[in-house]
Amino acid sequence: MPILGPGTAEPDHNEPDHTAPHRARDVAESFGADAEAYHRLRPRYPAALAEAVLEAAPGEASGRDVLDVGCGTGISAEHFAARGCRVLGVDPDARMADRARERGLAVEVARFEDWDARGRDFDVVISGQTWHWVDPERGPAKAGSVLRPGGRLALFWNAASIDADLAARLTEACPGIPPTTYTGAAYDAMAVWAAEKLSKTFTNVTTTAFPWSASYERDAWVAMQLTTGIRGGIDAGAFRNALPASVDVEYRAILVTGITDE
Repeated sequence: MPILGPGTAEPDHNEPDHTAPHRARDVAESFGADAEAYHRLRPRYPAALAEAVLEAAPGEASGRDVLDVGCGTGISAEHFAARGCRVLGVDPDARMADRARERGLAVEVARFEDWDARGRDFDVVISGQTWHWVDPERGPAKAGSVLRPGGRLALFWNAASIDADLAARLTEACPGIPPTTYTGAAYDAMAVWAAEKLSKTFTNVTTTAFPWSASYERDAWVAMQLTTGIRGGIDAGAFRNALPASVDVEYRAILVTGITDE
């Protein structure tokens, strides 16, 4: 697994500030508008990612206590529950929380920074595709406060890349789509920024990439894009017309981890 060193990606200053999305609360709490579509269409993560997180976590191989920050409909939680973990979710969107509960996940509705742990602590805190919505100063401190000694914070994002010519056609068809959307560069920048912030609270901060790939039929790809943060920039008809019959996607699941002091 390749390790991404410091400076792997520089922020693209033509893009929205990757350090401040947590201030866009209207976007952060809008994904529950169609929670079922979100759960059905969003990509999962490679098995190796969850295994890597748990490999160095404290506690027994099964029965670890995991807190899922920004749990949404429970996509990340599924990976850890399947490996014997007890998972509690926290999410600010009650609609997403309701869908997660329907799938058996315990969820408390709150912004993570304001959430009351009520004395509970955890072996692992995870956040899949959501940490950029968390305050970059308060978030790491909060995570550190609810982790047991030697506990692990694990942040991860799926960064998607598609053929460069196709990406150019899509941004031409829909000018509201940021140019780096389909290169993964925005998530690389988020990961670098997150690692810098984590280093104030955690030790052994590392960034690892897990490559995987998928192929989507045209309509499935369009539907998935309409569950993402770029949906406001998409003209669905023009977007669809710019696509071939199927879209091949190269993913990198980017994992940033840090460990609390023993």
